[in-house]
Amino acid sequence: MIKLTGYIDVPSDRRETVAEALPRHIALTRAEAGCLSFEVTEDAKLSGRYHVAERFVDRAAFDAHQTRTKASVWATVTDGLPRQYQIEDLSE
Repeated sequence: MIKLTGYIDVPSDRRETVAEALPRHIALTRAEAGCLSFEVTEDAKLSGRYHVAERFVDRAAFDAHQTRTKASVWATVTDGLPRQYQIEDLSE
């Protein structure tokens, strides 16, 4: 299983656009083969920070997600935004 945790920081001038694109990004990701869970939640204290937690059955499913995401509207909307992610392979 592959687990990703971390966050993305969205400046105030891009929050509306990101918030509009987020539900579709979540729905598409959850519909992917091999997606066990995918959560994106706003930080209660730090404005503009979204916490990300995702789990995929294996590396192939995670890689397919990454490939799809790179060609998505989400990639365009969040291009250049600061991200901090940790990826763990729990099957090793």
